[in-house]
Amino acid sequence: MRVFAALLLPLMWVLTVAAPASAQTNDARLYEMRVYYCEPGRLDALLTRFRDHTTKLFEKHGMTNVGYWVPLENPDNKLIYILSYPDKEAREASWKAFGSDPVWKKAQGESEKDGKIVKKVDRVYMRAADFSPAINTASVDPKGRVFELRTYTTYPGKLPDLQARFRDHTVGLFKKHGMTNVGYWLPEEQDNTLIYILAHPSEEAGKKAFDAFRNDPSWVKARDASERNGKLAEKVESVYMKAMDFSTIR
Repeated sequence: MRVFAALLLPLMWVLTVAAPASAQTNDARLYEMRVYYCEPGRLDALLTRFRDHTTKLFEKHGMTNVGYWVPLENPDNKLIYILSYPDKEAREASWKAFGSDPVWKKAQGESEKDGKIVKKVDRVYMRAADFSPAINTASVDPKGRVFELRTYTTYPGKLPDLQARFRDHTVGLFKKHGMTNVGYWLPEEQDNTLIYILAHPSEEAGKKAFDAFRNDPSWVKARDASERNGKLAEKVESVYMKAMDFSTIR
């Protein structure tokens, strides 16, 4: 019995120490969030082009389609989407091949016979946060759901504290209150920003869940403890979105 215990204890130590790290740090992919602003009246043409051509060509050239959304309130005619790549070099090679593909050139030309579609493109390169769940690109809810894109801008030097609070408290409390954690990312070229996406049964359900979260004594305690030396987030932006029928996450 003593021999068995002597063998078991080191094994338990290895499992306890190694398992969480491997679960949280194995996503080394480069993510890119792209926001397209369409010319007035041209969003439907853009969505048709993505549905019929673009997403398939992205996949053909080695890009992973993560998700495609449009805001529920969309005065700027936006399409928001996320791709992933093995690394930056793969990203550059994929876009170069995509841009020179005759099939893409034909689809682009035919879709723009009635005028230009995209007015402006914003892009952000991101890495998955170590506390992000595995980003499941086959996540589909047949009952339908809405998504919430949230962007936190921190005060200078406060991003590590914000990450610690999400890692130790916030992500678990979101789940407790019925929110689905889709993914958490850190932009490569910004040291004060956290971007994440949640899913809710509806916009109303999402707002109710946040009300319950904000009043949760566990959250109040964690927030107050993390902000003893000042607030962490300077600005929080929230956009409710619906997934497109061609989105991998929907």
